[in-house]
Amino acid sequence: MDMTSPRIEIDLGKIAHNAGKLKELYGSKGISVFGVTKGVCGDPRIADALLKSGLSVIADSRIANIRKMRDAGVQAQFLLLRAPISSQVEDVVRYVDISLNSELSVIEALSASALAQDTTHKIILMVELGDLREGILPADLLDTVGVVIKMDGIELAGIGANLACFGGIRPDDENMGLLSSLAGEVEEKFGLTLEFVSGGNTANYLWFTSTDDVGRINNVRLGESIYQGTESLHRDVIPGQFTDAFTLVAEVIESKIKPSKPHGEVCQAAFGNVPEFEDRGEIRRALLAVGVQDVVISGLTPRRDIDILGASSDHIVVDAKQVDLKVGDEVVFDIDYGAMLRAMTSPYVEKTYVNAP
Repeated sequence: MDMTSPRIEIDLGKIAHNAGKLKELYGSKGISVFGVTKGVCGDPRIADALLKSGLSVIADSRIANIRKMRDAGVQAQFLLLRAPISSQVEDVVRYVDISLNSELSVIEALSASALAQDTTHKIILMVELGDLREGILPADLLDTVGVVIKMDGIELAGIGANLACFGGIRPDDENMGLLSSLAGEVEEKFGLTLEFVSGGNTANYLWFTSTDDVGRINNVRLGESIYQGTESLHRDVIPGQFTDAFTLVAEVIESKIKPSKPHGEVCQAAFGNVPEFEDRGEIRRALLAVGVQDVVISGLTPRRDIDILGASSDHIVVDAKQVDLKVGDEVVFDIDYGAMLRAMTSPYVEKTYVNAP
């Protein structure tokens, strides 16, 4: 293994285990799982681990990631999670099997591009259920469907919703019931069968495990629960899931006994904050070669008994306490979803893989 640091160590076996268990869990109530790769920057090796776990559809928010996975030979159906950018519709039709949509003008552009490329593009219409990110208002859904189904080159594959990502709104029997009932109305009015009624994401776990009836919901799009082993409303661990599939490793580049409180006039630090420091007396301050440009600092939990004091673009400063950190030592951190996302995106963080399934 390349032991460059900083690095993120990725346990592909644990990822595949988590994905397989979730596929089995949701499948017990007739719900399929799409594996989301946006948080891991469309990493082809991770996508392959998801496929080996039994998933068949890979979902990502960015065309660049989907192109990367296709170019790497990942054999999957691909779903574009973020609504297509108008200027990218040609690539959406070329590289993506299904896209999530909420704007008629974009769907019209997809239709024209699909006809030009002599193909059919599937779409899922997103419905606004209260989180106020993307989606058609429920009152406008039937009219929108009526327009869409007349478009050449477009196949209406389903309807869907997204909750909790922006407004933090919890999926529950009320909003999931509304989505189910809308699916029924669409099918009845237009005499069609929707392939997907996609209820949401990792945030749907608590609704799924507590509801007596999933209704028409037959799909979820999962990322965080696969990679972190947690649900996303309270970050509680899902039984049987690994929570340590990703770890961040950073190297000590300075270790000295110094005061705990800076001296001199305090002004703004690197990112506009005015820092405050507790006076702990003399402490062993260690500098780690990783910073805000590489990872979300608040999402790090050190595996040793040290305290993170703060960070700048390229450094984390820690109080090593009773740990005798020396220059060249490595410090290992557990990381949450936000920290994982930024570390996977940073070109300065090496990606290493273990335990391929």
